Amino acid sequence: MSFELQTLQTLLALWVGLDIVVALAFATQYRRVTRNDAAGWWALACLAHLLGLIAVAARPWMAAWIALPLGNVLFTLTFALLWIGLRAHTGLPLARALQVVGALLAGSCAAYLFFLLVVDSVAGRQLVWVGSNVLLLGGMLRDVRRRAPRPLSMEWRSLRWVLMAQIAGMLASVVLAQALQWTLQQTVGALLFFFFFAYLFNALVLNGLITLRLRQEAELARAEERQRETDLRHLLDNLDAGVMVFHPDHTLWRMNSAARRWLGWEESRDSSLLVEPVRVDWQMLGEDGEPLRRHDLPFERVLVTGQPVRGAIVGMATDGGARVRWALCSAYPENDAHGGLRSVVLTFIDITAMRTAQAEQKALEARLAQSQKMQALGTLAGGVAHDFNNILAAILGNADLAREDLAAGARAHESLEEISTAARRGRELVRQILAFSRQQPLARQRLQLADVVAESCALLRAALPPQLQLVQSLGEKVPEICADPTQLQQVLVNLGTNAVHAMQGRGGCVTFALDTLASHDASLPPEMAQVCAETGLPAVRLRVIDEGCGMDDAVLHRVFEPFFTTKPVGQGTGLGLPVVLGIVEAHGGHIGLCSRPGEGTTVTLLFPPANTAADTPATKPVTMARVEHNPAARPEADDGHAPHVLYLDDDDTLVFLVRRLLERRGYRVTAVGLQEEALTLVRERPGHYALLLTDYNMPGMSGLDVARAALAADPSLTVAVASGYITDELQAEAQAAGVREVVFKTDAVDQFCEIVARLVTPPADA
Repeated sequence: MSFELQTLQTLLALWVGLDIVVALAFATQYRRVTRNDAAGWWALACLAHLLGLIAVAARPWMAAWIALPLGNVLFTLTFALLWIGLRAHTGLPLARALQVVGALLAGSCAAYLFFLLVVDSVAGRQLVWVGSNVLLLGGMLRDVRRRAPRPLSMEWRSLRWVLMAQIAGMLASVVLAQALQWTLQQTVGALLFFFFFAYLFNALVLNGLITLRLRQEAELARAEERQRETDLRHLLDNLDAGVMVFHPDHTLWRMNSAARRWLGWEESRDSSLLVEPVRVDWQMLGEDGEPLRRHDLPFERVLVTGQPVRGAIVGMATDGGARVRWALCSAYPENDAHGGLRSVVLTFIDITAMRTAQAEQKALEARLAQSQKMQALGTLAGGVAHDFNNILAAILGNADLAREDLAAGARAHESLEEISTAARRGRELVRQILAFSRQQPLARQRLQLADVVAESCALLRAALPPQLQLVQSLGEKVPEICADPTQLQQVLVNLGTNAVHAMQGRGGCVTFALDTLASHDASLPPEMAQVCAETGLPAVRLRVIDEGCGMDDAVLHRVFEPFFTTKPVGQGTGLGLPVVLGIVEAHGGHIGLCSRPGEGTTVTLLFPPANTAADTPATKPVTMARVEHNPAARPEADDGHAPHVLYLDDDDTLVFLVRRLLERRGYRVTAVGLQEEALTLVRERPGHYALLLTDYNMPGMSGLDVARAALAADPSLTVAVASGYITDELQAEAQAAGVREVVFKTDAVDQFCEIVARLVTPPADA
């Protein structure tokens, strides 16, 4: 065997090995990158090249007209598949390329057979082989120039250089073979040697293109991942719901802006990322406001059970414990690909405003329930007061008359006094009920609350045990309030008496502290804060502080219920604090209680400040409520007799009592029980009666209706209306009807007679 043949076989063997390696490499890349078909075409090119080498190696054992065209077609097919793969890599259409390749292969095969069978020309066969391959390489070079991304990367520049080198090498091999007159084996050996290295560089460059595509796709995927992460981070940061991601070792890894705001942390430029994981030291609170135990925390429950936790309400104290922020919290585990716990995601929605609104709603519901109780009690008091006051008036009046009829030393005086005392207690009970239900009118005036405090403390000191101290702490520059001093004094005496009873005979101190609260103070009710802001004055605060036994929550929640008392039977009616509540709220004020067992009690009263003199209402005292009346003429007593009083009441007991009572005082009295009968008397004798005193609450025509009809018949008549419960509305209607005065029906006999005497006496300016 000659040296040239051994060299040719060696090159063929090396090339076969290289083809196998390169084909396997391209096949592997094709399986890795399923979206890129170029690697598949290039693997097929390596297979076609391998078959071409096998055809060249098998030439001694095959007919020349088979071996030579077959090798030529397979080598040309190799370059055709490389071209098709390049077009697939650059995204160019393949249909036209496949047509060109088919035509080129058919044409080169026919031309090769022509130069082999018809005209036996080695140079012709070489030109056909080189020409077809140069055309394919030229197509690849053109596609590189047209479709390669600019600026050209190193891989694309290398491919261009390799293609140009291959074209130049093929053309040079033909020229050298003709110039040096090489034999066929020498020409084939030189071409194999040259193209061995060209093919190696070609494979490396094409593999570099695939690697470049993989790198670009990886960079694009990373950029898309970063963009998705950025978008997700921005989405999370713009959520009102807080999101926190914890490692299983309790360290915080990520959080969004809402979570930072909820924790009170300063917001960073990138709120969701932390420089390094941090351990959050916080104390979560349960719905009851008590600290949660560790195993009740949502994070710990996820760690222990591995199951998500949803809808847990938790709180966190802020501002040093002054405020509590509430959140609806959920937690769920985030596992890795192997099912292990990678992190715990904590999400929460700030429900502080909702909890505050719920607390306010509960307070409003409690106030509504209290208001409904007061309204129900007021309705009951209004219905009962008429008949009950009639009974009390009859008892008191007849007891006084009976006392006057008895001798000075009669033993019945003591019994009558007990009867009067019991009736007065009943009268005070009715007044307390009416005060609680706000059916007593207010005689408001501008006053300094400090003066009322001083007077009330003076009254309390008279019954104060020696071991107790009564302290007044009166602040300076306390604005005036618009209030009824008598009812405020009743409030303070009731509170002071309760404080003394709470001391249970022990030594200690009861303090009346008077100061102010600014309009922006959080403890002020919104309505009062608005009034203070409008007037520019602070609210007036009065605290009654004792060091007594205090109250637990169960008692504290019921102290304003009517008839609820903790005192023994016979020592309390259960109306003290309800009356205080009714009077304070009737003045537009607010009352608050703070108490703990064994730590004493603090009662806080808040009143809005008085603005101007115009704020003082024109409401006058109940039994002194004078209505301006300017009669045209006052009748004088007929023939020198005493003034004649006409009394109207649907209660026969009171009709009988008032007639006897006034007649004993020297008046002429006509007492009737029917409205029409009284009006008939007025119409028949106008100017005869000095006073018409009528009950208000009667079936059919009310006392005001009778007053209007009587004044229409006799405009000079003095008319008064008596009622067991008097409201501002009643007084306003009475004034509009021309009524001289509204009389409280349960006044004592002496007071009642004084009122009648004043009403039948003409005014000084008459």
